[in-house]
Amino acid sequence: MIGISADFDPVHLGHARLIEKGREIADETGDEVVIYLNKDFSANHAPFFVPYEARKEMALKAGADRVVPVEGLHHRLTLAYTVPIRIAMMIEDGVVDYVDAANVSTDLIIRKAREFASRGIFSGIPRELPNRNVIRWFAVNEFLYGKYGRKMRFHIIPELTVDGSKISGREIRQRIIENNLQIPPDVARVLPDTTISILEREIERGTVPGRRNLEIIKERMNNLSQADLMEIAYLNADAVNSIVKNRRFYRENQIWAAFRKAGYGPVLTRLAMSSIEMNVRRSEVRDLIEHYTERGWIPPDQSVINVIRRAWFVSERVAEGISSKRANEMFQSGKHRVNPPSKVEAGLNLRRDEVKLVRDGMDAKIYVDRRGVLSCQIRNGAKIKSPMHLPAQMATYLRLIIDSHIIPFSAKVKRRRDGFRVLITINNQRKTGSEP
Repeated sequence: MIGISADFDPVHLGHARLIEKGREIADETGDEVVIYLNKDFSANHAPFFVPYEARKEMALKAGADRVVPVEGLHHRLTLAYTVPIRIAMMIEDGVVDYVDAANVSTDLIIRKAREFASRGIFSGIPRELPNRNVIRWFAVNEFLYGKYGRKMRFHIIPELTVDGSKISGREIRQRIIENNLQIPPDVARVLPDTTISILEREIERGTVPGRRNLEIIKERMNNLSQADLMEIAYLNADAVNSIVKNRRFYRENQIWAAFRKAGYGPVLTRLAMSSIEMNVRRSEVRDLIEHYTERGWIPPDQSVINVIRRAWFVSERVAEGISSKRANEMFQSGKHRVNPPSKVEAGLNLRRDEVKLVRDGMDAKIYVDRRGVLSCQIRNGAKIKSPMHLPAQMATYLRLIIDSHIIPFSAKVKRRRDGFRVLITINNQRKTGSEP
């Protein structure tokens, strides 16, 4: 099988060139050309402009033999995780040859990919590298060789350009929207005729452009508490506080502005919005990653336990006076014996009338208040909020867990001799044993 992984939103001449290359290989090998087509959300976590069935038809009309849907991933996982999953899926399906496009030499891609693979780095590939995602594909392909004893052969062709510029799906979509959902001549010249006819049909049907459910996103951003927002994947403390501070949200540009103020770039903003829209919980992401880790598809540096170990290692180094950036570099540079605690206990600051409402074993929720203080929320009729008292290293560790985007945590009130405290469980999941 010859495999191509894509959004194809819509299929343009650059995509058609990929399929043509696949057909060339198929003519020699007798294999079929199979498109692994992202279905529900794009690889960059956005809703699709063109619906899946129409994009599937475009791919088949452009010369593909078969289309396999890839779904359920891109509103739950970053590219660092979806790439290994898609490659493993292809290898297990029997894909031998993989076709992609890049504007740098294959030799450079291979050299960089093998360098990262030899160091066990698959998620921390520098942003400044051209075609960073293609390098990641190569590196993960090398990693999975250890599991399968085989890997896909990569065929990299130059990215197609028109008038010296790369064909951009984003610009195609934008031009059609700006042109009142008519396909302007400059866009038509970079689309296959079959794509144009299918696209015009979908526009007439009203299925283009696809849109987010902004009403659900706004409702959740306007009404969920800080603690409840913290349970949604890809929302860190800064994002949650920016959401709360900038309520109320009426328009999409207000949502984007809130994430921008929290330091989120476009890709992470789209993933966060998709996660809010689909109500993706941290525990759901954790379970998905662990499922694929157990299958041997996820590189060790991206495992859930490694994320937790990194947080503890960094908190230890920060306590020694080392910057968090340097501590992260130290962790990435070699193997370290790290034994992070799975539970953290914190003191509470309760008023006398609040103490009467609190009971041993009550559920609590953790969040970071607007001043950046780790805090606890307890509900027993009334909502009780309290800052938490933690040793500095534990506070750093817990904040890194919160800001991991994917590690879940839970908390319960505990009665101790000196009063009520809160016991926080990191990566709370089904485990045997009792709490202290």
